[in-house]
Amino acid sequence: MSKDLIDIRQLSKEQISSFFLQNGLPKYRGSQIYEWIWRKGVTDFNMMTNLSIELRSLLINKFIIKNSQLVCFQKSKDGTIKNKIKLYDGNYIESVLIPSNNRTTACVSSQVGCSLDCKFCATSKLKRMRNLNFDEIFDQIVLINNQSIKVYNKSLSNIVFMGMGEPLMNYNNVIKSIKKITSSDGLAISPKRITLSTSGIPKMIKKISEECPKINLALSLHSAIENTRNKIMPFTSNFPLSELLDSVKYWFEKTKKLVTYEYIVWKNINDKDVDIEALINFCKKSPCKVNLINYNAIGDSKFNNAENAIITKYVEHLKKNNISVTIRKSRGHDIDAACGQLAFK
Repeated sequence: MSKDLIDIRQLSKEQISSFFLQNGLPKYRGSQIYEWIWRKGVTDFNMMTNLSIELRSLLINKFIIKNSQLVCFQKSKDGTIKNKIKLYDGNYIESVLIPSNNRTTACVSSQVGCSLDCKFCATSKLKRMRNLNFDEIFDQIVLINNQSIKVYNKSLSNIVFMGMGEPLMNYNNVIKSIKKITSSDGLAISPKRITLSTSGIPKMIKKISEECPKINLALSLHSAIENTRNKIMPFTSNFPLSELLDSVKYWFEKTKKLVTYEYIVWKNINDKDVDIEALINFCKKSPCKVNLINYNAIGDSKFNNAENAIITKYVEHLKKNNISVTIRKSRGHDIDAACGQLAFK
């Protein structure tokens, strides 16, 4: 890979068009190439078939597309597909395709490794190597969309930032990727079909409320008791629940959208009446809904799913207090593709 070649995906449409004008070629060629790159997701100049061979050669000699490659995948008995994707610099990430009766969802990563230290998550055990560039996030979606069409004969309907890494710790690239994904110049996917899942960075939740008010927000809460939450998610000691609540209120004020609290109930950790009451009190302070999810084991004996009777108790008490609650079924567990399990196993 020559160091002299320019990464064309880092250029704007205007910059690409300017290159052609400087080389005595029509400006509209810039729009053509921009469409090939972003709307069609092409990563090889030779696939740009409405360009002459001479023009393609010019591009090959001046530019490069630092694309990502799907190197292998596993398919679960429930149809979920876990993908290992190689980045241009030799790093790897995992992404997941989750099919259901009426939709296919891409679960995409935002970092190589993870910045956080959640005790129950396998990805947090990995060293954070770097943030993903916005075009690498875009690549994941193109690759998974192609896979969805090939395997399930339908395009992606939804995107969730729930893969490897904390999206709000890679804010600029995540936002740029969302804008490219939703743009008419890009994949033209509705922002209403995009969900960003965060472990809770209050300052950045407020910021995304301003920049991307049409997407959906999910927040990994897991306990509304400060001390308990800090034990299972140590980084949260820097972000008190009072600050988190303030940011969630701000989110609703700006977007009029409910935040979804992702909540795992573990045996002997947050399975007592006091935990249920704390969650109810927290939920009452700002419009929300609660998503109770299964714990996907990563080999730590301290974390075990609570008894079904406790889950039922959570549901009953939340409903009694007029708080919307659902139980989310885990997908891809048999291939370590479920939430919290992405760690190249």
